Amino acid sequence: MGFKETVPEFKMIDVAKIVPDPAHPRRQFDEAGIKRLADSITGVGLIQPVVVQPADAEGKYRLIVGERRLRAALLAGDAEIPALVRACAPNETLEVQVFENLGQGVRLPLAPREMAQALKAIARGFESPEAAAEHFGQPATWLEQKTAPANLSPKVEALLESGQITSCTTAVQLDKLAQKNEARLDALVAELEQGEKLPKKVLEAVLVEEGVKRGKKKADADAIEPAAQAVVAAPAPTASASAAPAAPSTGRRVNPGKVRMVAQILGLDAGDEEAVLDRLIDEFLALKGEGNPPF
Repeated sequence: MGFKETVPEFKMIDVAKIVPDPAHPRRQFDEAGIKRLADSITGVGLIQPVVVQPADAEGKYRLIVGERRLRAALLAGDAEIPALVRACAPNETLEVQVFENLGQGVRLPLAPREMAQALKAIARGFESPEAAAEHFGQPATWLEQKTAPANLSPKVEALLESGQITSCTTAVQLDKLAQKNEARLDALVAELEQGEKLPKKVLEAVLVEEGVKRGKKKADADAIEPAAQAVVAAPAPTASASAAPAAPSTGRRVNPGKVRMVAQILGLDAGDEEAVLDRLIDEFLALKGEGNPPF
């Protein structure tokens, strides 16, 4: 009987009886990541069971997937962990391990804004932001960054909901711009037709000029300089952002097939490579626990 046809049996198993698979393709383990996972297990327990082979004659279970969880549980001091016991033929084991780590949408993280709103709701139950961050094993600055997309001004939130901006990182930057110079934000929005997206180069030029975002290296800055000329400080600009000359492309395009695959996983339009890249950066930073990038 193949893995697919096997009926899993749920058990709480002594961690000392679970043996890692020496043939598992994962060879490198991020100790800092395992420590964060151990902190999570200490707080709420192991959420997702590991998957193991049935016990052998010595009562030992061979791990199929979940070695990071097993290591983190050991670090957290758990004596038993939840496990699904499933038979798996030797020629299937590697395939199961690869598919589990590919994800294929099974473990798709929450969108940055959804995560921000959820964390904000949880944080309300603590006496202070520091206490809430400590609950997640993170510094207070992490919680502030992660919840920033849930604290946007109505004006920036409207831009995000209308699709005129698609990245939560950009939304947070625009919120900082609104706090420093709301007239400049109004000038940007005034140039747009309903539903039209903010031009990337124009937006970046304004954010850099207002000190909300760090400037790029000179070669990149030269490319966005013409766009900056199209944006004026007054609330009622007359120059059109579309008049800014486009900088020639100097790098090769990303494989369209890869873009479509990533867009499908993230639930985005494959035709908008900029939105896919911005969201991918958000997801990577969230995965690394870095929150929004420094500005």
